[in-house]
Amino acid sequence: MTNKTLICSAVALLMGVAGMAQSSRYCNPLPMPIGNGGNAAGDVTVIEDGGKYYMYCTGGGAWVSDNLVDWTFHEVKGVPVAPDVVKYNGKFYLSGNSDNLFVSDSPLGPFKDLGPFKNTYAIEDGWNGGFDTKIYVDDDNTPYLFWPGRGISGIYGVRLDPNDLTRFLEKPTHLFGFNPMHAWERYGEKNEYPGVAWIEGPWIEKRNGIYYLEYSASGTQWKTYAEGYYTATSPLGPYSYAPNNPLLRKTEGLVTGTAHGSIVKGPDGELYQFYTIVLSNPPGGRRIGMDKVTFDEEGLMYVTVTDSPQKAPLAKGAKTSIPVTINKMNAMNALSKASSAQTGFPAAYAVDDYSGTVWMPASDDKQPSLTIELSPATRFDVVQLFEVDGMRILFGNGQGRGWRAAGGPLPVYKYKLEVSMDGEKWSTVVDQTRNTISRDTVFDDFTPTTCRFVRLTVTDWPKNTQLGIIDFTVFGTPSGHLPAAVATPTYYQLPLDKPTNERK
Repeated sequence: MTNKTLICSAVALLMGVAGMAQSSRYCNPLPMPIGNGGNAAGDVTVIEDGGKYYMYCTGGGAWVSDNLVDWTFHEVKGVPVAPDVVKYNGKFYLSGNSDNLFVSDSPLGPFKDLGPFKNTYAIEDGWNGGFDTKIYVDDDNTPYLFWPGRGISGIYGVRLDPNDLTRFLEKPTHLFGFNPMHAWERYGEKNEYPGVAWIEGPWIEKRNGIYYLEYSASGTQWKTYAEGYYTATSPLGPYSYAPNNPLLRKTEGLVTGTAHGSIVKGPDGELYQFYTIVLSNPPGGRRIGMDKVTFDEEGLMYVTVTDSPQKAPLAKGAKTSIPVTINKMNAMNALSKASSAQTGFPAAYAVDDYSGTVWMPASDDKQPSLTIELSPATRFDVVQLFEVDGMRILFGNGQGRGWRAAGGPLPVYKYKLEVSMDGEKWSTVVDQTRNTISRDTVFDDFTPTTCRFVRLTVTDWPKNTQLGIIDFTVFGTPSGHLPAAVATPTYYQLPLDKPTNERK
């Protein structure tokens, strides 16, 4: 073997190793490339086939991943609202908010229309047209169909003809309905309507002979949108309400309205819950979240909703970190600033941990920036340095369209993050000024760096849209080191009631 061959082999090996590099952490909302539906993505189904993961959402198309974290978008025509895909006897069946069933040889289509579900039963028997339909195939290869009625009706199920999945074999079974005593199921932003609900989005998961039937309630427009579950020892019940409900519920912060999802086994053998995230309106829109599923000794299922960086499946040594920019830009912090802001859309809205507000810089600001002091010095505390290691941005605007002008191209945002100890000398830790991927949510990991200041600069974005930032969060951990000198804002240099050198 020649030296040239050895060099080429070494280069190929290095390229192969580099190609296998995967994200060690992820952060909700997931930074998925924008597809047909833009920020309308929700009602998520994820399946695994051949070592690949396929995600389908309202809005059309599909996303593909090999690790549940890094996703690429693929055009798939004919995907209905609230899509569900299941593999049965070597074929992939697609249903959703459609009276019709579709089939393909590939999870990416093309899908052939098999026509409507052949149901001879009346609305009184639970069938009111195709709505959030879910096909479940049991361990014995028996197919079932689950779907919600409308409003308070609850969830229904029926056995399907194994030779024709559009045909019901029997009268549907009503599995459960709305119970006003389950306060989290009630309609409204504060679950304030005791007699109203919107139950939808069934999903079946089987473990140790127990069927876990997930469902969503309150309504997809509310931050109280949540996920619950019933259990049974047979696909068609009888089902019992789980005592630890709701399974997923988060009403405060950036990640809220967590429901209508699916469960898939990850590459690490663990189960992961995917779910819809409801953003406030305005700016509006929806996103996708993912968190690990666990079970206790009694078989109860649990999911903890997260909005900070988490260990990715198969990742080793990935550490946790906390938000360190939230609410750090306010009237008491003279060293934090923005390059500009439009009236009614101040820079503080970018760090308020709320999806219903947005910072919009002046329209003539060509490279808008946010500079944030992570720990301002006051009369009552000392400066705390942080070791920062990640950042998240949600782009959007105040008109509820957040990602794309009508009929315009998919947006590409370019930006960079710099850090500093003194606010004068800066080092770049994230450089996405040559980014070519269209995302309205981004998450960047970077080498842990100790600093006192961070500065975000957006260098380019679609000029036919108004730039806005719904959220800007830097993650890190407290550092044990203090700076040599602390610059104290002048408004804190006030006479004390009694001269003293003591700090209480």
